[in-house]
Amino acid sequence: MFDTVLVANRGEIALRVIRTCDRLGVRSVAIHTDLDATAPHVRAATEAVRVGSYLDVDEVVAAAQSSGAQAVHPGYGFLSERAAFAQALEDAGIALVGPTAAVMEQMGRKDHAREVAVAAGVPVVPSYAVTDDPATFALPVLVKAAAGGGGKGMRVVRTVGEYADAVAAARREAQSSFGDDTLLVEKYVERGRHVEVQVLADHHGHVVHLFERDCSTQRRHQKVLEEAPAPTIDEAVRERITSAAVDLAREVGYRNAGTVEFLLDVDTDEAYFLEMNTRLQVEHPVTEAVVSTGSTGEGGSTGGSIDLVEHMLRVAAGEELALRQEDLQLRGHAIEARVYAEDSFHGFLPQAGRATLVRWPTTPRTRVDHALESGQQVSTSYDPMLGKVVAHGPTREAARQALLAALDDTAILGLTTNAGFLRALVASGEFRDTTIDTAWLDTAVVPEPEPDVARVFAAWTDAMLAADHGRPGPFRADGFRLAGERAPFLVHLDRTVRVHRDADGLGGTVDGVTVRQLLAERHVVRLDLDGRRHQAVVHADRHAVEVVHQGQRFVFERPDVALQHGPAAGAGTLTAPMPGTVLAVDVAEGDRVAEGARLGVLEAMKMEVALTAPFAGTVTTVGAPVGGRVALGEVLFEVEADDD
Repeated sequence: MFDTVLVANRGEIALRVIRTCDRLGVRSVAIHTDLDATAPHVRAATEAVRVGSYLDVDEVVAAAQSSGAQAVHPGYGFLSERAAFAQALEDAGIALVGPTAAVMEQMGRKDHAREVAVAAGVPVVPSYAVTDDPATFALPVLVKAAAGGGGKGMRVVRTVGEYADAVAAARREAQSSFGDDTLLVEKYVERGRHVEVQVLADHHGHVVHLFERDCSTQRRHQKVLEEAPAPTIDEAVRERITSAAVDLAREVGYRNAGTVEFLLDVDTDEAYFLEMNTRLQVEHPVTEAVVSTGSTGEGGSTGGSIDLVEHMLRVAAGEELALRQEDLQLRGHAIEARVYAEDSFHGFLPQAGRATLVRWPTTPRTRVDHALESGQQVSTSYDPMLGKVVAHGPTREAARQALLAALDDTAILGLTTNAGFLRALVASGEFRDTTIDTAWLDTAVVPEPEPDVARVFAAWTDAMLAADHGRPGPFRADGFRLAGERAPFLVHLDRTVRVHRDADGLGGTVDGVTVRQLLAERHVVRLDLDGRRHQAVVHADRHAVEVVHQGQRFVFERPDVALQHGPAAGAGTLTAPMPGTVLAVDVAEGDRVAEGARLGVLEAMKMEVALTAPFAGTVTTVGAPVGGRVALGEVLFEVEADDD
């Protein structure tokens, strides 16, 4: 085993690798940019080295050399699938905890990976040449970039007339994103499920699979929920895809951990090879939760469970794989939810700011991998994922209920996250009944949680604080009695709320809802509302009352604060819908514009938002230059309407 490993990543995956290094007694070295100088992964590592960028191959290799690391674990993202990085480490005599540069290069391109799959006898999606006549296609087809992934350079074509424009658009996007405009054209499976197989291979010819995961709940090819095992396949399909994954790994001479992805046609039960990810996956915790082995010896597992990072390190060090296929078995079910800094109910726009208060769940059968703490600043400079909440149970329904409970106990105040969206999605009948396919979330509407319960929490807490701490003003009781009743508190939030508190201060009503206070400490408030128990995390100050209920964040601003937003509320004022960078400014002050004309483009976390004129008029304000960084709500453009 290595004695020093450099972790070439940040955030929760860096902490995940460091935890295993600590358990094995391996010295860990973190890298960090100036922005991350005090980040959790930096504090957790044995040593830390500054780099200018996580994407700079030369700097990261130099950091490994200067720290004395014999190996580098790349996590996922950044340099994890860059063949040039793998080659640079190889040239420097440093082991990559992953496959060789040659294998990474071969499997990193969808066209080359497809050729390997065909050679291995693995079924692939029927395809066409880009130059073929689209009139001969069995439509719909998918035009996609041969290089890269993440949904970039993909277009669905349903009619012959759409084909030329789709090819041109996919080519442009592929060139812009990956520097390679090579395209593939494949049959588009209308109702598909994304099923992937985890494999492990060593330098001694051993290859095993650790069963499969289902990642069908995704939006624009980005995974949202993942689970293991796949809930909709039978043993015959499981045997088919796991054997195919092992055959593919053997064919390409794969080493270390990798994931072979398949598209399962719901209508035919046919499974087609999609691609291979030559790294550790974000969703690996669900595999660790459900795959067990009877082996608990050196180099194996702990207490029958699997630590994929440990096996990756041992394989990279040249050890023989300690796992044997016949020893591996499935145990129960696990589901993972990815928590992002985004506003899921308003266009999935990226969010940034200071997380003033963070509460991750500690419920039974729950694992949380995260790197977000109270008081931490969340930037748009890096991936918006804040953490992963994983729940395990003896059955899928038990795991689903455990995940609901865990998301109920997830509270991030200070900025908006998708935790409430995840909770609503996991609670949906479609997810419960496993009827979701890979395209479902692109068109489905997940209902936004109503603010009614959160408003009760806000008003009750505000009245409680006013009475118990004697805060002056309209929220304090005046002791007036009418017919023996205590006078109500009038709490002014998004609307005025009437709060009656009983003499003991623990019961009463909020706008007619019967309330009984069960707990109120350290921002956690538990109330019985009309006979049903609810819990929320609440923070109140002179500007607003902030409530997180069932994962969803609600902010009830005081009326005087709301009035301060007047200048930004005008019909001709366009404010930044997310924090980010101004990519383009198409107008200057004094320009006349037509209704719908593009004024500029804002970008954050690979998402671009065009800002358009709400009506015809004259541009009176341009708030930021091209390249300028702007905050959420900052005024970018103002348009004065024509007189007519």
